[in-house]
Amino acid sequence: MPFDAANLFPILPEIAILVTASVVLVLDLYLEEKDKDINHTLTLIGLLVAIGLTGAVGGGEALILFDGNVVRDGLTDLLRGAILVVSLLAFVYARPWLKDRGLFVGEFYVLGLFAILGMLIMVSANSFLTIYLGLELQALSLYALVAFERDSKKGAEAAMKYFVLGALGSGMLLYGVSMIYGATGSIEFGPVAQAVAEQGMDNKVLVFGVVFLVIGVGFKFGAVPFHMWVPDIYEGAPTPAVLLLGSAPKIAAFALAIRMLVDGLEAIQADWQGMLMILAVLSMGLGNLVAIAQTNIKRMLAYSTISHVGFIFLGLLAGSAQGYASAMFYAIVYAVMSTGAFGILLILSRKGLDAENLDDLKGLNDRDSWYAAMMALVMFSMAGVPPTVGFMAKLLVLESVVRIDLVWLALVAVAFSIIGAFYYLRVVKLIYFDKPDPDMPVLTTSGGVRFAMSLNGLSLLVLGLFPAALLSWCQGVFV
Repeated sequence: MPFDAANLFPILPEIAILVTASVVLVLDLYLEEKDKDINHTLTLIGLLVAIGLTGAVGGGEALILFDGNVVRDGLTDLLRGAILVVSLLAFVYARPWLKDRGLFVGEFYVLGLFAILGMLIMVSANSFLTIYLGLELQALSLYALVAFERDSKKGAEAAMKYFVLGALGSGMLLYGVSMIYGATGSIEFGPVAQAVAEQGMDNKVLVFGVVFLVIGVGFKFGAVPFHMWVPDIYEGAPTPAVLLLGSAPKIAAFALAIRMLVDGLEAIQADWQGMLMILAVLSMGLGNLVAIAQTNIKRMLAYSTISHVGFIFLGLLAGSAQGYASAMFYAIVYAVMSTGAFGILLILSRKGLDAENLDDLKGLNDRDSWYAAMMALVMFSMAGVPPTVGFMAKLLVLESVVRIDLVWLALVAVAFSIIGAFYYLRVVKLIYFDKPDPDMPVLTTSGGVRFAMSLNGLSLLVLGLFPAALLSWCQGVFV
């Protein structure tokens, strides 16, 4: 089949990120220490260009490209944009931390950009092979980012755990894909969906394939009981790496689940629904209960992530257009909340001091009332307190579950949410009602960081008050 240059038009955002990563990689070799800011500027420009191109090539009919391996549709457009915006904020927050510790080097930006490229490939994949290539590109870049702080023993240990368990999860996923290929004779989602609809669950190879696929998705999300890597990685990795790791990849993992389970295996939805139900209940339960006992805020946020994954699974298992749209809304909102939480931790960190314990947030209101307000908004949103967008996200997911007559599941989710509210509100109490440590340094941040954090925090309030625009986009994808 002859190559058609017109096929490159819908993947221009991916090309922009690849070009930016390559330019930063080469340019970094020739830059003096004092000129390293150029890497940062180029990365932000590259991400802004990619966001612009996402808008330019988006909309219209769905396009299948590259012999059925790549798709550009509503899901691609929205998730691409969300990943790029969240990643842009992450790079803005990371710069002062990297500068303070002498880690302001091109490698951080190159690895981050390649991880983002992997996420974009996952979002626009139309075959099991493409989605796996995107997943591995993202994972390999993130493994290196976790071990980025060479002198940190905790970082090296976290990277080893992440690498071993990530490889295990990828292996499970690949094993499931190979079984589905054996059962259906294709790795493209369209033909797979057709074959699955004809065979149903009579084919035992297909049954095993689906089980391994769900295990792989559970690993990549960090759902219980495949969550063992999450708390250790969040605690051990450098905070900028955790910021990149804990935000945008959740959107990519959502795309992974939708592409494989919905586009490829929707005909047997009743069978994978039960598996997701177990993962959802376990994740919400263990995540919320164990988070209460944490004194390290990064570990607390790790267990909070696990509980949020349970909510995303609730939307997926609903098996309806409304359920998928609410899960997508939740995944995007969670990525924005996570970016804000870790952004504040980066702002509070100084050379020789990493804001990692809950006590480091004491009296933040006395030190900087604006950042205190932004952190409070993030915590209220994570707890699901109205009028923040976290409340809306939880409400939509619960509604989709009630619509399929799983009222007991919605009640379980509400109960665990109430338990979860405790540890989020504890952070707000520390910020406003405790006195700061007198040894704490004065907070100084650049205008760019303050603007980004203001945008990040206030968006949680604005989206909560006016959720219709984002929600209608999410619903439009699954019409």
